[in-house]
Amino acid sequence: MTDSPPASATEPLRDDIRLLGGILGNVVRDQAGEEIFDLVEAARVASFRIRRSEMDRADLASRFAAVETGSLIPVARAFSHFGLLANLAEDLHSERRRAVHLQAGDPPQDSALAATYVKLDAVGLDADSVADALADALVAPVITAHPTETRRRTVFDVQTTVTELMRRRNHTVDPHERDELDRALYRQILTLWQTALIRLSRLRISDEIDNGLRYYDLAFFDVVPTLNAEVRRELRRRWPDAAVLTRPIVRPGTWIGGDRDGNPNVDAEVVTTAADRACATALRHHLTELAALERELSMSARTTVVTVPLQELADLSGDDDPARDDEPYRRAVRGIRGRLTATGSHLLPGVDLPGTVDEPRRPYRTPAQLLADLAVVDASLRAGGAGVIADDRLARLRGAVEVFGFHLAPLDLRQNSDVHERVIAELLSWAGVTDRYAALSEDDKVALLTAELRIRRPLTSPDAQLSEETAKELGILRAAANVVQRIGNAAIEHYIISMCTSVSDLLEVEVLLKEVGLLDLDAGYPRSSVQVIPLFETIEDLRGGASTLTAALAVPEFRSLVDAHDGLQEVMLGYSDSNKDGGYLAANWALYRAELDLVEVSRAAGVRLRLFHGRGGTVGRGGGPSYDAILAQPPGAVQGSLRLTEQGEVIAAKYREPVLARRNLEALVAATLESTLLDVEGLGSDASAAYRIFDELADLARDSYRRLVHDTPGFVEYFTTSTPVAEIGALNIGSRPSSRKPTEAIADLRAIPWVLAWTQSRVMLPGWYGTGSAVTDWVGDDPERLESLRTLYRRWPFFRTVLSNMAQVLAKSDLELAARYSELVEDTDLRERVFGQIVEEHARTVEAYRRITGYDSLVADNPALERSLHNRFPYLEPLNHLQVELLRRFRAGEDTEQVRRGIQLTMNGLATALRNSG
Repeated sequence: MTDSPPASATEPLRDDIRLLGGILGNVVRDQAGEEIFDLVEAARVASFRIRRSEMDRADLASRFAAVETGSLIPVARAFSHFGLLANLAEDLHSERRRAVHLQAGDPPQDSALAATYVKLDAVGLDADSVADALADALVAPVITAHPTETRRRTVFDVQTTVTELMRRRNHTVDPHERDELDRALYRQILTLWQTALIRLSRLRISDEIDNGLRYYDLAFFDVVPTLNAEVRRELRRRWPDAAVLTRPIVRPGTWIGGDRDGNPNVDAEVVTTAADRACATALRHHLTELAALERELSMSARTTVVTVPLQELADLSGDDDPARDDEPYRRAVRGIRGRLTATGSHLLPGVDLPGTVDEPRRPYRTPAQLLADLAVVDASLRAGGAGVIADDRLARLRGAVEVFGFHLAPLDLRQNSDVHERVIAELLSWAGVTDRYAALSEDDKVALLTAELRIRRPLTSPDAQLSEETAKELGILRAAANVVQRIGNAAIEHYIISMCTSVSDLLEVEVLLKEVGLLDLDAGYPRSSVQVIPLFETIEDLRGGASTLTAALAVPEFRSLVDAHDGLQEVMLGYSDSNKDGGYLAANWALYRAELDLVEVSRAAGVRLRLFHGRGGTVGRGGGPSYDAILAQPPGAVQGSLRLTEQGEVIAAKYREPVLARRNLEALVAATLESTLLDVEGLGSDASAAYRIFDELADLARDSYRRLVHDTPGFVEYFTTSTPVAEIGALNIGSRPSSRKPTEAIADLRAIPWVLAWTQSRVMLPGWYGTGSAVTDWVGDDPERLESLRTLYRRWPFFRTVLSNMAQVLAKSDLELAARYSELVEDTDLRERVFGQIVEEHARTVEAYRRITGYDSLVADNPALERSLHNRFPYLEPLNHLQVELLRRFRAGEDTEQVRRGIQLTMNGLATALRNSG
């Protein structure tokens, strides 16, 4: 059991929360008036009384029922802002606690690279095995356009400023300076109060692109090159004879602008815009850094050694200013700036970039050419005894160019397999190949598609009259081909197939890539710089994923494409739809089993496997602490590399500023190294028995989940009525529709609104339902079976992580509040039937957790969550009551702008305060 820190250790957190809450209260009083302030304060006091069982929840609900909507809006805003400020206080406290541990000389904590190096040193690995294991080393957080918040850019900026002000305040003892900082905090929180939290219109994809790009300036440019250099240095110091990390290990990616699965707003123009804005962001950074470097490198040839290559670079710069005759470094960097300016003009005509120079120069064709010139500057500085200068801005710039190049981050393309089949069918019909492609057997489809991959003949022509869908898909792929031709292969490296179930699903995309020139023939076999990646999403698809990959690798044309990528094949695993399909425990086990099977078939086929984890922010969509999640992967599943999606409010929570970004990226790298180089599963020869147990548990959990979600009459009505899922569609949180298809079927609903709706109503059903019944039914009255689960919990990181994440969700759930939402269901019988099942399963699941772990509390192993529950969860109480009241008014016919805005505000506030909500 993890010991909680003493009260003295958490007092600074309470002080910060009191300070920020007090300033917010003053702003509310000054801006909204005494009456609103009194209403907010009364709700706050009532919430704490409810927690102490001194007041009934119905009393607080009745108070809000008597208040007009116009007065409820500022109350919702006040508690929403408090949740956001409390998040900042908690992040600062975590930062402060880590500093305390470091200053005390405590051993490094798990998830810190320092702790990882200690573990690696203890096992005595040889250089060859390390080099082989890390041959494809990659840690790629992939930013996706799946926001579950409505955070405005101004709100984001206020957060950043408040964080920095609080850091300064915590490090000063000067009372006058503290007063100044408090006034500055008041100004920021006043700005927050006067800024509308809710957008008037839905986000456009261009907005999402810009939102994703801001993390590079805020953190990635600063943190990623430094972290990569440190990891490379530490590993090479330990294994100097191994060619470790020939490429940087941390290389972020993005889906924003390329993911069109169910999003009709993505078109050819969007793909081009996403790639061009990413390119501009990279070039802007490089040019700005070069301008600063030119100012800094004032060394005179009269006072230091200058290498011949550096002098030649300076002489070629075109800088003939006599005042700089003896400043070869400045002249050389000026020339580099000139060439990069020309690169920008070539890649992005008409785009203004900072740090450019007017002298006409020939552009760099590739980032490698720019790196070569920067290496000349580096070598000369070191030859002149200025290595410490080379290790500063120049080193960071070289690291940035190595990672971000001219493309910034690879843009993933994604589309549903059903769309590909329709497009291919139309193209084959237009070309006269076959009019009945969709009706062919799988074997016949594969034969036909492989035949197309052996010839260069196109299936269409520019003047072909095609359906709107096919013309759009081809337009997107042609835009992608243009991006690759202009910016380079690194700009678009992956094409993901949603709902991939067969070899033909994979080959259809390869044929489409051939159609636009992204795939060509080499000695009769296809080659492509874009790798096609199957995404296995449902429980059944996960179970069949290994068979699909085996069959694909047996096709010579597909194997040729894998070989062209140095024998590496990536596979994506879907956490969201598998959970929605089969429930929490069944989905987690299906993913684990799928990884085991994929590892086995890839080894048998002699290919290297890279897994791409489609995790959401919430536990119901694969969320939870990333370090623990990676260590919970089965043996061989990481192999030195992984990609994972970063979604929703989790992106801002992890990467909005350098300290947070460093900590979270470091945890990803630490877990990747440990999972690759150490035995972390801990089951040994008992693995098979453990797997059999979980096969049985998963089936029982899935049956329990499906009885509720898929087999209970009226469940969909209960879900849509007792949660704000219908209203989520009106919350302007993203460009993507809430459903893949215009139906009310659970299967067609996107996982984000499914999870977000249950989170808002505090049921949190996707993060636990079915587990309690599975454990209860499997264990029965057999103490040996219970002991076997206890033993697995102690030994097996996978099981420990599953239960820990589930406990986090259960701790955030509140069935008394959920009961208020259930009252929105008018059909009494339906309400009692469905909610009754939820209550019973919740009790079974909590009991199962306690029996297996031995903990009395759901947060016994999570002191950070325990602090959060204690310090700020009472402030969520008013938001839930406000939401229910406003939903009731809205559904009773009070369809006004104020009511709609109020509902959206409560949704925003709850998503922010609960942190991992969607």
